[in-house]
Amino acid sequence: MSQPSPQPDRAAGHNPRSSGPGRLIIALYAVFVVGSLSRAGFQIATRFQEAPLAYTLSALAGVIYVVAAISLALPGPRAWWVSLAAISTELVGVLAVGLWSTLDPAAFPDATVWSGFGRGYLYIPLVLPVVGLWWLWSTRPGTVQD
Repeated sequence: MSQPSPQPDRAAGHNPRSSGPGRLIIALYAVFVVGSLSRAGFQIATRFQEAPLAYTLSALAGVIYVVAAISLALPGPRAWWVSLAAISTELVGVLAVGLWSTLDPAAFPDATVWSGFGRGYLYIPLVLPVVGLWWLWSTRPGTVQD
């Protein structure tokens, strides 16, 4: 009789969130980390007084992207919950800032990553958290088939 093949051990570092489509999602978050934080850092350092709200929100978006990228790449249920919190916050942020910047453009003399629902970034900031939440749901602890 043949023995069933052993399943990968999650405790040994297996992370279903960083495989398959998860790799692309993490890569997109990494790109947005670099883009949003470098842009916000430059704007805050050189012309913060022109649009403090916009630049601060772009920096906040960058920090949320950092947390999402790292937590998606880490194994375990705690990292899953951190990812859920970060990506949910991102979705609320892009919806709130997108709506706010559309209804009151004067409040945003310069765009944020989330202005106009991410219009300046091909709407990826709007689509990415939706895809990220779908991926998290698909890889939630205790339900992933390895």
